Amino acid sequence: MTTTGTLYTVSAPSGAGKTSLVNALIERTLNLRVSVSHTTRPMRPGEEDGINYHFVDENTFTRMLERAEFLEHAQVFGNYYGTSQAWVEQQLVAGTDVILEIDWQGARQVKRLMPETQAIFILPPSRETLIQRLTARGQDDSAIIAARAAEAVEEMSHYVESDFLVVNSDFAQALQELQAIVSCQRLRLDRQQQVLAPLLEELLR
Repeated sequence: MTTTGTLYTVSAPSGAGKTSLVNALIERTLNLRVSVSHTTRPMRPGEEDGINYHFVDENTFTRMLERAEFLEHAQVFGNYYGTSQAWVEQQLVAGTDVILEIDWQGARQVKRLMPETQAIFILPPSRETLIQRLTARGQDDSAIIAARAAEAVEEMSHYVESDFLVVNSDFAQALQELQAIVSCQRLRLDRQQQVLAPLLEELLR
């Protein structure tokens, strides 16, 4: 019997540490992959095309959107982001768990199309910490930092749409909580019935 993977969305305001947590979770968890989104955002220093994002121009993104190739898409700070539906479905059918690192708008779209998706929201421990983290990046000017900080309040108000809530005060603790969420989902009855089918058949013969 084929084991169907679980789809997760991980959302957070900029500066909450979402990307670092997801990367650490992927490194420490077998059979879990992060979806690489398409975006029209300019590439930042240290980023690689196909690794961090699939960087495309706006015309290419629009054509993909017209062909209904995205599971979800959103415009954030003037840039477009989208998740390949075909890739996600292929991974899930193969039994691989998938994480979509997306904003609350995208998470809402995915949850509407795939209600079984597990939505996770990550919060910073305080507003002060959030602003410090945004400033420490050294990649954006003061105007962009101010805009992101203001937008964070609106973004955080959508935590109520998630299934799990994690506060990234201590990185190790937050990572442990994310690992617990994945482990919990893998131990659900419907998932275990598929994974343990041979054992269950033998025990109940």
